[in-house]
Amino acid sequence: MTYVVTEVCIKCKYLDCVEVCPVDCFYEGENMLVIHPDECIDCGVCEPECPIEAIKPDTEGDMAEKWVEFNREYSEAWPNITRKRDPLPDAEKWETVPNKLEEHFSANPGQGD
Repeated sequence: MTYVVTEVCIKCKYLDCVEVCPVDCFYEGENMLVIHPDECIDCGVCEPECPIEAIKPDTEGDMAEKWVEFNREYSEAWPNITRKRDPLPDAEKWETVPNKLEEHFSANPGQGD
């Protein structure tokens, strides 16, 4: 099992999770985070830290495999992040917006640490 970041994170990018990760397996895109599934040790400490429940175990839901591969792809392209910063400026506005992957996802890398 591993944990994955889902589309709920897009345009919010709360970083509470990166600070508690004991293996630094978070990677930063321009408008979301991902977890490298091969680096995640399945400890689960990040999941309750996410204020919008964007982090899920890969065993949850029908789209688990899709999110594992999505997280793998972008964690290999984006920079590692280990320090908490402020979320995106209008994060609260985007917390419950549907279809963020199709309409708002950016494949551009973030700044990392």
